[in-house]
Amino acid sequence: MGVSTLSDKQLNRARLLVSCLDRPGIVSVLSTFLFKRGANIVQSDQYSTDPAGGMFFMRIEFDLHEDDTFQQMNEQFTEIASQFQLHWQLSLARKKKKMAIFVSKEDHCLMELLWKWRAGELDVDIPLVISNHPDSKQVVENYGIPFYHIPVNKENKLEAETKMMKLLQQAEIDFSVLARYMQILSPSFVERFPDRIINIHHSFLPAFIGANPYAKAFERGVKLIGATAHYVTNDLDEGPIIEQDVIRSHHRYSSDELRVLGRNVERTTLARAVRWHIDDQVIVHGNKTIVFSS
Repeated sequence: MGVSTLSDKQLNRARLLVSCLDRPGIVSVLSTFLFKRGANIVQSDQYSTDPAGGMFFMRIEFDLHEDDTFQQMNEQFTEIASQFQLHWQLSLARKKKKMAIFVSKEDHCLMELLWKWRAGELDVDIPLVISNHPDSKQVVENYGIPFYHIPVNKENKLEAETKMMKLLQQAEIDFSVLARYMQILSPSFVERFPDRIINIHHSFLPAFIGANPYAKAFERGVKLIGATAHYVTNDLDEGPIIEQDVIRSHHRYSSDELRVLGRNVERTTLARAVRWHIDDQVIVHGNKTIVFSS
């Protein structure tokens, strides 16, 4: 079981994410709202695309007053959000998100997530792992996590995704991670979970979209190879990017050697993106993301 990273002093910690059209007074409105309810702001980050008519984004971490309840604050903030036309998300840090992991045969990204979860670096619950291959069953169950083998092919894709959907609903999953899950999810599946499916693509997008990017990179003779963690949309490998990283290549490397080199980038890039999502550091705006530092 994963170890929580929250201290006793952080049990009443909450996070507020806000996006809206930029205008004078937004910061004052938000800070005054929290001040009047006895909340103590411990971190605040903001970003404006253009002070004159652009978009405004803000993330605030704060500790709730002992006499104030999260539910009350959530209801009261709804009035302000309506008045100022805010897109917002308010969450308690101690309420762990539930994360499902999808994997195929290659398990390096899966193992990175499981290791960081067990070490307490990912403050999340993992109720299940789903795979279209049985290869990772034993290692997943060794972590005490249920493993579901659901084969997928052209003939049974709808039936397979129906089973997956049922499992996610039963476990009340908040978001899913495609840890080198080598199947394209159907539009109907993706639409059920907007900005709640994170994928790792083994390429520095937008280069080498689709299958076999390392072979394509080898043919192109690139000097840098990378990985991209992004939210899944119905446009293949074109969803909002959360994190990217690269590592230097060499003309002596074969296609297989590039693949081995790239695995290290894939697993660390995905783990960072997942942690930022868990910690409510990401705001999606159109096909871009604003990622606030922790």
